[in-house]
Amino acid sequence: MPPAPAGASAAASAARAREHLLRLLEPVVSGAGFDLEDVTVAAAGRRSLVRVTVDADGGIDLDAVAVVSRLVSDTLDADADDVTGPRALAGAYVLEVSSPGVDRPLTEPRHWRRAAGRLVKVDVDGASVVGRVLAADDSAVVLEVDGAERRAAFDDLGPGRVQVEFSRAGHSDDDEDEEV
Repeated sequence: MPPAPAGASAAASAARAREHLLRLLEPVVSGAGFDLEDVTVAAAGRRSLVRVTVDADGGIDLDAVAVVSRLVSDTLDADADDVTGPRALAGAYVLEVSSPGVDRPLTEPRHWRRAAGRLVKVDVDGASVVGRVLAADDSAVVLEVDGAERRAAFDDLGPGRVQVEFSRAGHSDDDEDEEV
């Protein structure tokens, strides 16, 4: 059997590092009160670029990003110093911590819950639907579609996408422009 191409080996190594990081960082991030949404590792010259995406109900602010950055950095450094087991990163790294962007697919009940009030596009039972998220629990989401409420079980949904709205019908920005 011929050896795997170098690119395949690098991809497998990155996948192993990602899985190790997810297992390593999830309890640290959740212990701080946040959800670990994703971790990616990419080569950045002689260093690894580690991107950690976190979220929480109500979103995260810069103070939360700073807290998570410190915790993740301390954990990665401790992991690098551990000579008894596998390490996620072999050398120096650059750490980026952020919240998920608007383009993140809505795939988990918590994603849908956090999107309450937002306009989304999603496949429901194979048909594309655009509606506003009214509510979500652990089993379903309630959407307002064409003025009617529609409850859809997560098993019947594809990944949802938040739609960017520059102005929302029926809502005025006048409240934000009031003089104090």
